[in-house]
Amino acid sequence: MKHDSGLVNGYPRLAGVILLVMLALVGGCRSRGTERDLARQNAQTLYDNAHRAMLRYDFEYSVRLYEALTARFPFTDQARQARLDLIYLYYRKGEKESATDAADQFLLENPTHPRCDYAWYMKGLIEYERTPWAFERWFGVDMARRPPTSAMTAVTAFGTVVQRYPKSGYAHDARRRMIYLRNRLAEYEINVARYYARRGAWLAAAQRSQRVIEQYDGAPVVRDALEIMIDSYGRLGLTDLKINVEKTYAVNFPEARPKAAVRRAWWRIW
Repeated sequence: MKHDSGLVNGYPRLAGVILLVMLALVGGCRSRGTERDLARQNAQTLYDNAHRAMLRYDFEYSVRLYEALTARFPFTDQARQARLDLIYLYYRKGEKESATDAADQFLLENPTHPRCDYAWYMKGLIEYERTPWAFERWFGVDMARRPPTSAMTAVTAFGTVVQRYPKSGYAHDARRRMIYLRNRLAEYEINVARYYARRGAWLAAAQRSQRVIEQYDGAPVVRDALEIMIDSYGRLGLTDLKINVEKTYAVNFPEARPKAAVRRAWWRIW
């Protein structure tokens, strides 16, 4: 018996189309059913379900529930807590801009809330992690040579936690991260000062070093800043300024001798 090969080959193709249509219909019904379920839930039920989803690491569903909660019951206690949880959820999903926006909105709407310390800490943490420090150091990138685009924002946020909420559970970690960032910013300023010194812009080098001393007192590179100032003032013929800086250097580093701002490389003979 002869079969129509075109018809036989068309059966699997037709069955596949029917299956896709059925899945789409089922998915649409399920979606509509879920929307109806959300509409029937009160604020507490929405929050409880969203929180359970967050603990199960089902971040997508948790965000959906929290967003429904904040939209339908914006002035409830559950909505305030939901906005805090959304900061964390956006952060874990890698949506840094959304997390920052959520933190800013919470601080704007709840300036005296007892959890403001958390919102400020998360703002700092998000900015702190914008640059992949460990990844770039793996490839030998000196982070101190990178312009501090978001570091200052992170320092400000962490500083707010430390100053306004000294008893916060986040204050200790915020202080540690803030000190680290301040040291990196000071290193960046020193690298800029050395850049000017290598090009003979001695006044600019001295001014940049002075900024390090004024803004980042206590940073490890303060000694480098003083050395650049001594060398720069000497080359400019500003003897009085050089002597004053040398006195400061001697008080702070009594056993050390100032080094030149521009060090000659071993392979250069001129």
